[in-house]
Amino acid sequence: METAVEVTKMSSKGQIVLPKDVRAKLTIKKGAFFALKATDKVVLLKKIDNPILKEDIKTLKEVDKAWNDIERGRFRALSAAAFLKKLATW
Repeated sequence: METAVEVTKMSSKGQIVLPKDVRAKLTIKKGAFFALKATDKVVLLKKIDNPILKEDIKTLKEVDKAWNDIERGRFRALSAAAFLKKLATW
């Protein structure tokens, strides 16, 4: 199943709304916690349990390394199915 790209807008208070279908898919409720990583043009959010788990920190470090590799042109192409399979292991 392919995930659609969603677009959202930031409010004057710096808040963004996660679209309803994204919240439903990830079972995100009011008060949910997220780990956040920002680079030049990318903001990465990962839903986490409170307190943050070692697995969540490991995942964030792996994603950060992957973004750095992509920005430096070091990446490998995957089919959509292979990418989603790899993503499911995170």
